[in-house]
Amino acid sequence: MIGLLLLVPLAGMLISIFLPARLSKYWAAAVSAATALLSVQLLRTGATAERMPWIPSLGVDYHVAADGISLLMLVLTTVMTLLAILASFESVKDRVKEFYALLLLLESAMLGVFVAQDFVLFFVFFEFSLVPMYFLIGLWGGERRLYAAIKFFLYTLSGSVFLLLGIIALYLKSGARTFDAATLLAAPLDPVTAQWVFWAFFLAFAIKVPMFPLHTWLPDAHTEAPTAGSVILAGVMLKMGTYGFLRFSLPLLPQAGHAREIVTVLGVLSIIAILYGALVSLMQKDWKRLVAYSSVSHLGFCTLGLFSLNASGISGSVLQQVNHGISTGLLFLIVGIVYERRHTRVIADFGGLAHAMPNMSVIFAIAMLSSAGLPLLNGFVGEFAILNGAYQANALWAYWSVPGVVLGAAYLLWLYQRTMLGPAQEVNARLQDLTVREWLTVLPLVAWAISIGVYPKPYFDLIAPGVKAALEALHRS
Repeated sequence: MIGLLLLVPLAGMLISIFLPARLSKYWAAAVSAATALLSVQLLRTGATAERMPWIPSLGVDYHVAADGISLLMLVLTTVMTLLAILASFESVKDRVKEFYALLLLLESAMLGVFVAQDFVLFFVFFEFSLVPMYFLIGLWGGERRLYAAIKFFLYTLSGSVFLLLGIIALYLKSGARTFDAATLLAAPLDPVTAQWVFWAFFLAFAIKVPMFPLHTWLPDAHTEAPTAGSVILAGVMLKMGTYGFLRFSLPLLPQAGHAREIVTVLGVLSIIAILYGALVSLMQKDWKRLVAYSSVSHLGFCTLGLFSLNASGISGSVLQQVNHGISTGLLFLIVGIVYERRHTRVIADFGGLAHAMPNMSVIFAIAMLSSAGLPLLNGFVGEFAILNGAYQANALWAYWSVPGVVLGAAYLLWLYQRTMLGPAQEVNARLQDLTVREWLTVLPLVAWAISIGVYPKPYFDLIAPGVKAALEALHRS
């Protein structure tokens, strides 16, 4: 079933090459919808591991499996890809066939990251996801698209080099003659080797998240990417870094001496990201750039929960990763809707949009409040669990993180005031409200945000076994 999930978008991409350009967007939407249904079915029934030899001489296998954490990420990936495709129906005019083929290829690569249980297989998926996103930004992005695409590619590629070195070191030092992730992570390593491997993995995943101060590629990539690229980048690709921390970095901590200094450094960097991202968001004049910097702050909460090293923090982090994909993906969809009508993202060019687009202003309010962590919406649940876990780990971490929540509400409310409220400028007074297609792109995320906020128990129940396994690996002697 997992293999089929990976194969459907890949096969859809290959078939789309031979279809007329005018049909490519409908074909991509149909393929992505089928993939989303498969992921939901997997979520309901569970996934069976699949394994077969791939490169026997090196001990490399095609080995995929999914627990509750992976299943949530699979559903997030397929839903965000489908909505990104629907959001692009009217905005993509050139190289239409290539655009949707790349989106399907990217979907297959991202799905592979969340199910790969072999390090070489994981690296292939992790690395290959860069290629479609590079072309999506470089060919269909804004005025500075080439600069943003190259910067994105070089940053993340440099991190992948460290990941590859860490994998090779694990393979050689373990003597296991296999690249099975569970086997290599359980292998006894001397403390020095374990610490070097940990930092190699850390650099790769920290750049992908991205953590402060390795975040500088993100605002440029988000700002210049097309709407679909921004939605997928924020909604899914950044989670590949936090997922890597949880699956592959944390199990190495006890072998690195369970060094308190390491955990302290990572916690402090997460808090800096929370505060820095929020403060810089307050200063932005570009609507899309503001949402991009907000991701730095929100993902700081996700990494803080992970490095709290307790059940509450890690569970909250996993749920908040899904919440961030929902809320920030919805914000980028709204930016794209407005940009298609006005062809500007400068916040000062707006004002009073609620008069012309009342439905859109309501959706934007829900997205904004979800991102700010209003109770009964998804963001509150994740932030509450993370702050609880941070307090258990170090009370000062929780104290210093709380201002990030306040600042997050501040920049989001100020953005809403400047764009939606007040008298409408003449050029904004005639804008069309949400179309049927646009309703289809935003309503699923609104419903998902409300469902998590009102009743999060099924999500915590789904996450719990994976969190328990991560904690057992973390405390393994």
